[in-house]
Amino acid sequence: MRGWLDFRRREKRSHLRSADYRMERLDKTINSYLDVWLGPRDPRVKGWLLLENYTPTFVFSVLYLLIVWLGPKYMRNKQPFSCRGILVVYNLGLTLLSLYMFYELVTGVWEGGYNFFCQDTHSGGEADMKIIRVLWWYYFSKLIEFMDTFFFILRKNNHQITVLHVYHHATMLNIWWFVMNWVPCGHSYFGATLNSFIHVLMYSYYGLSAVPAMRPYLWWKKYITQGQLTQFVLTIFQTSCGVVWPCAFPQGWLYFQISYMISLIILFTNFYIQTYNKKASSRRKEYQNGSTATVNGYTNSFSSLENNVKQRKQRKD
Repeated sequence: MRGWLDFRRREKRSHLRSADYRMERLDKTINSYLDVWLGPRDPRVKGWLLLENYTPTFVFSVLYLLIVWLGPKYMRNKQPFSCRGILVVYNLGLTLLSLYMFYELVTGVWEGGYNFFCQDTHSGGEADMKIIRVLWWYYFSKLIEFMDTFFFILRKNNHQITVLHVYHHATMLNIWWFVMNWVPCGHSYFGATLNSFIHVLMYSYYGLSAVPAMRPYLWWKKYITQGQLTQFVLTIFQTSCGVVWPCAFPQGWLYFQISYMISLIILFTNFYIQTYNKKASSRRKEYQNGSTATVNGYTNSFSSLENNVKQRKQRKD
C-alpha cells in the first residue's frame, strides 16, 4: 500500500513537471515571436512581476471575457448583491492609487525635463526609472479595474456592461503589457498621466455614489465623460507631435496609439450621445406633450389615461 502511494506521488510530481515544462516552452515560443516582430525588449523591466511573459496577461484577459459572458447568466435568477461597503473601499483605493500615479508622473516628467513634443526612452536619467516604476503600477491597475465589471455583474447592472466598457477594459491591460516591455517611459507618459487624473474624478464619484446620502451632492458625472473625450483628443494631439517632430521614440507605437485613441473617441462619443442627448430630448418631448405630469415624483394617471385615449383615436383614423 505504501509503495503504491509513493508511486502515485512520483507520478503526480512528474505530471506537474511536465505541465511546467510545456508552459515554459509556450512562453519561450511566444516571447521569441514577439522579439522577432517588435525587436529587443527594454532590459530595465526584465524580471518584473507579470512582465516576463505575455501568457499571464492573456489568460487574465480571456478569463475576464468569460466572466463577462457567463456572469450575467449565472446571476439571472439570483438576487443582486449590494456590495456597498466593498464599493466604497474599492473606489477609494483606486482614487488614491490614481492620485499617487498622477502626482508621481507629473513630478517625474518635471524632474526629467521631458519634451512635450517628443521624448525618447533613454535621455531622462533617473527620472526615466521613476516613470517606469509608476507606469508598472498603471499597467497593474488595469488588472484591478476588471473588478468594475465584476461589480456590475454582482449588482445586476448589466446595462452598464456595454461594448465600450468591455472593449476598453479588455484591451488596456494587453496594450500596457506591450508598452511596459518596449516603451516603458518617454512619450508613453502623457496618456497615462491624463487618464490617472480622470480616474481620480471617476472613482471618487463612484465611491461617493455608493453612499445614498451623498448622491444629491454629486454633480460631476456628466463631466467625467467630457473629460475622457478631451483626454483622447489631447493624447492624439501630443502623440501626433511625435510624428511631426520625431525623436528616438519608435514611430510605430505612435501610429498605434493614434489609431486606438480614435477608436475610443468613436465609442465614447456614441455613449455620450445615447446617454445624455437622447435623455434630454426625451424629457423635452414628454414635457411638451404633457404625457408625464408628475407631482412629488408620482405620475398623474389621469393625464396618462387621457393621452392613451387620444392615441387610440388617432390609430382608428
